[in-house]
Amino acid sequence: MVWLRHIVALLALAATASVSAEPLKVGDRASDFQLTMLDGSKVTMADLRGQVVVLNFWATWCGPCKAELPLLDAYYRMRKANGLRVFTIATEDSLPTFKLKPLFAAMAIPSARRIKGNYGVLGALPTNYVIDRGGIVRYAKPGAFDLDDLNSLLVPLLKDSAPAPSVVR
Repeated sequence: MVWLRHIVALLALAATASVSAEPLKVGDRASDFQLTMLDGSKVTMADLRGQVVVLNFWATWCGPCKAELPLLDAYYRMRKANGLRVFTIATEDSLPTFKLKPLFAAMAIPSARRIKGNYGVLGALPTNYVIDRGGIVRYAKPGAFDLDDLNSLLVPLLKDSAPAPSVVR
């Protein structure tokens, strides 16, 4: 029976280790993440240093998400040369990836299969996170963006210059 107690203790330890940290809030330093893209490639927060990043969580059954995606895609096409990076992450209860491939092929926004890190849906869909060029969370909440939201939030961030690279000694 000693082995049973060890197994129970290990399972309890594993359960507590998988509990995620508190959700990110505006003003927090953005925690690291790793996106697994549809083609299997990986994108990390470090890869995006100096960019303005939008992480958009959506679902195929979500009406506001369906209205927001074309707007985000058009905005990304217009502003990507200014350092904007937008990534969509479909929730697990959406259609299978193979059924979404035609949609993803038509969009300029890169789509991820999954994300590792302290990011996720904040109570409702769509959920958006905006991270500035310096790696600070500037927006983190549910609800679809409209054009005024995007302009008031992103234009000032895109006008900021990228932070100088840090020198490691």
